[in-house]
Amino acid sequence: MRISKLRRRLPALLAGLLWVASSYAADQVVLKVGDQNYYNIRASVELSKALEGAPYTVEWAGFQAAAPLSEALNAGAIDIGFLGDSGFLFLASKSSNVRLIGVTRQNPKTVALLVPKNSTAKTIADLKGKKVAYWPGAWSQQLTLGALDKAGLPADHVQFVKLMPLDAATALPGGSIDAFPVWEPYVSQQIVQSGARVLFTAEGVIPALSTIAAYAPSIEAKRSAIADFLQRLKKARAWVDANTDSYADAWAQRANLDREVSRHWLRQAKLTVGPVDAQAAKDIQGTADFLRKVEVLPAALDTRKVIDTSFSAALNP
Repeated sequence: MRISKLRRRLPALLAGLLWVASSYAADQVVLKVGDQNYYNIRASVELSKALEGAPYTVEWAGFQAAAPLSEALNAGAIDIGFLGDSGFLFLASKSSNVRLIGVTRQNPKTVALLVPKNSTAKTIADLKGKKVAYWPGAWSQQLTLGALDKAGLPADHVQFVKLMPLDAATALPGGSIDAFPVWEPYVSQQIVQSGARVLFTAEGVIPALSTIAAYAPSIEAKRSAIADFLQRLKKARAWVDANTDSYADAWAQRANLDREVSRHWLRQAKLTVGPVDAQAAKDIQGTADFLRKVEVLPAALDTRKVIDTSFSAALNP
C-alpha cells in the first residue's frame, strides 16, 4: 500500500523538485564580465579556482582591445569590464552609463613603444615622419602623444596609422609601419618572436593605470555579486604571483601562445588589484586633463563624477 501511494505521489514530487530547480535558476545572478588578453582575468580566476562556491554565475566575454569592450559596457551587454584608463575616459566623456569602481596597476614596462630590430631610432624624435600604429582612445595613442609632449614635439611629428593591435602586430615585422605602441602580450610576443626593440616604456611617460569599470545600472542590481567577484579576483592575483611560471604555461596553452612569450610577460607583470584611492583618483584626473589638452577628449572631464568608491572595502587588502 505504501509503495502504491508513493507511486501515485511521485509525479507531484518530481514536479515540485523541477519547480524548485527552475525557480533557483531564475533567481541565480549572472555576472557578465568583459576581459582582454592583457588582463587575463578569466584565466587567472579559473586556473586559481577562485570562483569555486560563488553564489552566482559568471559569463565571460573576450575582447581584442578597449574600443569594442567599451561599446559592450555602454550598451549593458556586460556588467563589468577591464580596460586602460584612456579607453575608460574616452567612453566616460560621451556616456553616463559607466562608473570607475576599481583599478589595476602593473609594471609600466609592460606598456611600450616598439620598433623593428633593424630600426636606427633611439628616441621619439627619431620617428619624425614615420608611421606609428594607434587606436583611438587606447594606450597606443596616449603613450605616443605623451612621449611627444614630454619631448616638446607636436602631435604631427609622426604619421599615425589607425590599426587594431592584432593587425599592427603583423604590420611591424612586415615593414608597413615603423613603430608599434602597445601592451602585453604583444610586447613580449614581438620581442621574443621578431626581435623587436623597446624604444621607450610607459615609465615616466603615462601612469598606464588600468580601470575596473561597471555598467552603472548593474551596480545596484548586482552589487553583492560584483563585490564578491572583486574579492575573489584579488585572491586569484595572489595565486598567480605564487605560481607565475606554471600559470604562464597554462595561460599560453589556453591562448595558443608561445610559452616563452607568456613567461617573459608574466614574470615581470606584477599586476595588482585595488580600490580607487586618492592616488588613483589623481592619476585618472591627470590623464583626463592630458587627453583633453591633446584633443583626444572632446571636452574637459571631471572624473569625480564617474568614480564610485563603494567597492573599496571589497578591494582593500
